[in-house]
Amino acid sequence: MIAFVAGAHGTEYASILALQKLAHAIDPAALSGGVVIAPLLNIASFSEIVPHLNPVDHKNMNRFYPGKSDGTQTERISFAITHQVLEKADYLVDFHGGDLDENLRRYSYWADTGQEKVDSISRGMVLAFGLDHIIIQKNRTPPAAGAPITITRQFQMMGKPAIAVEAGHAGTTAAGDIAVLVDGSINVMRHLKMLPGDVRPVERAVWLANAVSATVDHDGVFYPRALPEGYVHKGMSVGYLTDYFGEKIADVAAPVSGVVIYMRAVPSAKKGDTVAYIGEIAEAPK
Repeated sequence: MIAFVAGAHGTEYASILALQKLAHAIDPAALSGGVVIAPLLNIASFSEIVPHLNPVDHKNMNRFYPGKSDGTQTERISFAITHQVLEKADYLVDFHGGDLDENLRRYSYWADTGQEKVDSISRGMVLAFGLDHIIIQKNRTPPAAGAPITITRQFQMMGKPAIAVEAGHAGTTAAGDIAVLVDGSINVMRHLKMLPGDVRPVERAVWLANAVSATVDHDGVFYPRALPEGYVHKGMSVGYLTDYFGEKIADVAAPVSGVVIYMRAVPSAKKGDTVAYIGEIAEAPK
């Protein structure tokens, strides 16, 4: 059984709409195996238009797995998903996208867990999905006690293959972003022999590692100088910050050389906010 999950962040709209469409695109008569589609985990975030967090308990709904049956709402939802979906599924695809404040290029995550069979299957899945920029996550070391645990990390710790995919940005629902997520899901199911049809895995993926955030040291107004998918050098200015009267406070430098994965999509910024996310070019895993 494969599980498709979206909406942990309820304003990443393209991924939510994509799973609605996917549910209608799958022909049950052609299907081998089971499919679970959970298009919207964080209903409060969606309804109240709150990015990143669950407004009920102010927690990130993709950081508290395996959850708690007697915890806050986010923890209880994570607990329910763990036991009702993750424990029953054999494969997992977690859907995200650029939130309201993120100008994002399409990409996916593949994890190096050190579990040879799991990693081989998930590598096939991420290539079959078809997004041509793939971030490598180093997940061989168990998370420290109390550290955030995402849904994919939880699934991998259960000894099962998972990938995460991202498309859409800044609250948009472009048809192309939705289509690439639906088509990628169908391709993964074909790759796993759950649906008939040919699969053309991405052939020249750009593999990225050591993805790093550039943050600001002051409150102010952010102006970007780089765009998603652009190549930048360490120390290069990717944007600058002004005070509320337009006087420049500081440049924001790229912390590493690599590809811009996303830029802040809104001018408002407070101390500590991420304004750019950059991944270093890496060799393809073998």
